[in-house]
Amino acid sequence: MALRLSVKPLPDLVAVVLWMAGALLSFSTTAIAVRELAPALGLFDILAARAAAGVAIVGAVALLRRRPLPARRMPLHLARNLVHWGGNYAWSYGVTLLPLAVVFALEFTTPAWVTLLAVLILRERLTASRLAAVSLGFLGVLVVLRPGLAALQPASLVVLLSAVMFALTAVATKALTRTESVLSILFWMNLIQLPLNLVAGRLFPGLPAHAFEGRHALALAAVCLAGLTSHWCLTSAYRRGDAILVMPLDFLRIPLIAVLGWQLYGETLDPWLFVGAGLIVGGIVWNLAAEARRQAPAPVAEEAAKGA
Repeated sequence: MALRLSVKPLPDLVAVVLWMAGALLSFSTTAIAVRELAPALGLFDILAARAAAGVAIVGAVALLRRRPLPARRMPLHLARNLVHWGGNYAWSYGVTLLPLAVVFALEFTTPAWVTLLAVLILRERLTASRLAAVSLGFLGVLVVLRPGLAALQPASLVVLLSAVMFALTAVATKALTRTESVLSILFWMNLIQLPLNLVAGRLFPGLPAHAFEGRHALALAAVCLAGLTSHWCLTSAYRRGDAILVMPLDFLRIPLIAVLGWQLYGETLDPWLFVGAGLIVGGIVWNLAAEARRQAPAPVAEEAAKGA
């Protein structure tokens, strides 16, 4: 008797990784573009342009595909986007004042909050590997920051507040994916946040230090496009995997943005950053391997007939 192992591909796990790769690139592009635009446009104006582009692009896609965009759970849409709007502003404010790697490292307290909220609110299962991924990721963030590296600056506290807001947003997004399409979530996100940014921009106008130039137009286009694709990719990842699986993958933004900040702005490439990143990646690999084992079908024993 011979045993033949029947192993199927893991489409959900692979899809989560690919969608998150798109999200990592998009969020990093957004951070760089916001920093380039900040001297010429107020933050609320930048966010308003991003939301307007999102409404136009998602609306056009839905029209071409003849997809309705219902909001079956409007109270949750409103709550999610009010919190996300505040988090977006706080994060963008931090990007203009702090080194990019520090902003992302502070933001990555988010998975710890997501894990807690996903277990309490979404009733997701907290496995040992998921807990390890978040714990190692959080430990990696502490190694990156180290006591006194910028943690007491007011801008750092603002970014930490944005991390809590993003955690609430992540849990609300996962809840919405159970009944709403990705297009619907993105459309209502931008439609709700557009008037908030327009009103806030008039009440708290920015004071640009430089005139708007051609290079700023390119950065504005990048904000509009990457701001949309980042949430498209992230929301799609939530549709294919649990929030506790998706969020630790986002830790990879820290080493990526650190290298970009070093290349583009001459920011210090701290060796401790890569020690922390090693802990982060170790936790991610551990969790992905465990998720692959959990999703893989059990071996199927087939009797091979050999002769009569």
